Amino acid sequence: MKSKRFEELAKRPVNQDGFVDEWIDEGLIAMQSPNDPKPSLKIQDGIVVELDGKKIEEFDLIDSYIATYGISLDKAEEVMSIPSDELARKITDPTVSREEIVDLTTSATPAKINEILGYMNVVEMMMAVQKMRARKRPATQSHVTNLRDNPVQIAADAAEGALRGFDEQETTVAVARYAPFNAISIMVGSQIGRPGVLTQCSLEEATELDLGMRGFTAYAETISVYGTEQVFTDGDDTPWSKGFLASCYASRGLKMRFTSGTGSEVQMGYAEGKSMLYLETRCIFLTKAAGVQGLQNGSISCIGVPGAVPSGIRAILAENLIAMLLDLEVASGNDQTFSHSDIRRTARLLMQFLPGTDFISSGYSATPNYDNMFAGSNFDADDFDDYNVIQRDLRVDGGLRPVNEEDVIAVRNKAARALQGLFEQLGLPTITDEEVEAATFARGSNDMPARDMVEDIKAAQEVLTRGLTGLDLVKALVECGYEDVAENVLSLLKQRVAGDFLQTSAIFDKDWNVISAVNDKNDYAGPGTGYRLEGAEWEKVKAIPKAINPNDI
Repeated sequence: MKSKRFEELAKRPVNQDGFVDEWIDEGLIAMQSPNDPKPSLKIQDGIVVELDGKKIEEFDLIDSYIATYGISLDKAEEVMSIPSDELARKITDPTVSREEIVDLTTSATPAKINEILGYMNVVEMMMAVQKMRARKRPATQSHVTNLRDNPVQIAADAAEGALRGFDEQETTVAVARYAPFNAISIMVGSQIGRPGVLTQCSLEEATELDLGMRGFTAYAETISVYGTEQVFTDGDDTPWSKGFLASCYASRGLKMRFTSGTGSEVQMGYAEGKSMLYLETRCIFLTKAAGVQGLQNGSISCIGVPGAVPSGIRAILAENLIAMLLDLEVASGNDQTFSHSDIRRTARLLMQFLPGTDFISSGYSATPNYDNMFAGSNFDADDFDDYNVIQRDLRVDGGLRPVNEEDVIAVRNKAARALQGLFEQLGLPTITDEEVEAATFARGSNDMPARDMVEDIKAAQEVLTRGLTGLDLVKALVECGYEDVAENVLSLLKQRVAGDFLQTSAIFDKDWNVISAVNDKNDYAGPGTGYRLEGAEWEKVKAIPKAINPNDI
């Protein structure tokens, strides 16, 4: 006989997920592997000669880079002598300032930080995140993609996403040669939804930098770093080459972050028996050492690995917190889908949603997941109402706001029409009125008429060979009657020249004011302090369309 209760439980969505026991020798362990090194540091004549159990002659590329650039040495020996559990208590204590903590944690070694986090449970980590994120106000970021790389749909989806509150939006391609169209479409659409939204097009690094230099994008974050030398060198990269690439972006006025995440080294087969979190800690130290202002981490693109082992989701929260402890902006994942269970994916979100991070999601899908070319997101466009209600239930700012159907229809239509006029002025393939109408009301690409992809790809490549830049887009938008959109795109290009937003956690408000860790520093110090969802913003969060107004009864 079989238990009927167990038969029913076996049908639950969570039991479609994959789970695996720890396998320490292969690094299939989330935190505190017995193979993780013990913290140690020796300095002679201002040079690190021993780092976490390795002498200088044993350093690999990553050790050398971190030892040379990644640790503030003035207080390092003092910090290393403080018991790790004592440092953990300081990190969670709201009366110990963020500045004091950063002074300590940027003077520690990767193994020391890894050991400190081992003392903290998820509630303690969340308490620490509330204090340690760099920018006072939390925000979030979206993915805007579709199966067919349809530029009209991308523009409309970007406009709606900006209206809903996404401060950054990211696209990628199904077909690589479509990239110029995707980059242009998301930028134009987002500036219609809300001036000041930053956009990027995720591609291989040379093309991504090229699009940025032309003025088609404003930021980048897909510059990946890894925690073992073998994984780095397999990709023909080193910490130095990544640092050089970072300087290329910054020198052209492009905001950029590195990307990393627990589980990547296991996924690539070179974890060296270390825990996922320890290897990720090395990635975070590399990011700090390279002088990059932020990091996209949270098991990016490999969440199935830590998600399958015990304490894996805890390790993801830990890696986000470590980035903050090193005074970095953090886009904290919640991007790639990892579970069939709505309960489990919501629990994964809450770790960052409740305390708030610089970007709670580094890729909430602004489209239905069937259109998400980043392999699907933890939350997608079908979850907008649930997300807004959770914000309202808990009085938490997750970065989004309720919207009215009429406003969404209007902004989607304007984006589609503006792109139609832009394409006509630039001599690009025609966008028909039928496409504009479909994009105005579409849920996803299944609702869009097909385009001639061969002609689109040919024209997208001609955008590059013709040498078009962001200024050409501005001129074309003026010529087709969208002066306001042209002004927004021009303002974004001006900000690229000024470079004021190349600061930790920088975003823009609708009036093009930079909001960053410099002028909006997180000052949480316990109850009644720090960022609070109140005033006009709380009124917006409360105002879900389904709510009944007693005055109307």
